[in-house]
Amino acid sequence: QVQLVESGGGLVQAGGSLRLSCAVSGSTIGYYRMGWFRQAPGKEREFVAGVEWSGTFTYYGDFVKNRFTISINNAENLVALQMNSLEPEDTAVYYCAACSGYCNLNIESSYDYWGQGTQVTVSS
Repeated sequence: QVQLVESGGGLVQAGGSLRLSCAVSGSTIGYYRMGWFRQAPGKEREFVAGVEWSGTFTYYGDFVKNRFTISINNAENLVALQMNSLEPEDTAVYYCAACSGYCNLNIESSYDYWGQGTQVTVSS
């Protein structure tokens, strides 16, 4: 059973940074394409960033605008999301997800496994 556990969320002021991590257990991360999604109160879940297993191809949501970086660490079986220049609009629950087959990285339904989420709150 594949399990994803996110960590690193918290409260930060606008302009600050956070680094989210997602630990994968029950399988080897190299079998999956990984993604981060987020859901703000009253809004639908949206794609943030995705990465294929080697880490050489990454894809980001339009709103990211070079502020976030996704990376994959096969040795430690985790995927990270470095978030800089955070804005209050980035406040949301952030979810890690894994796709085991053919994936459209930015499509929620492509993913087979999901973490429980970690709260990110950005104050103005």
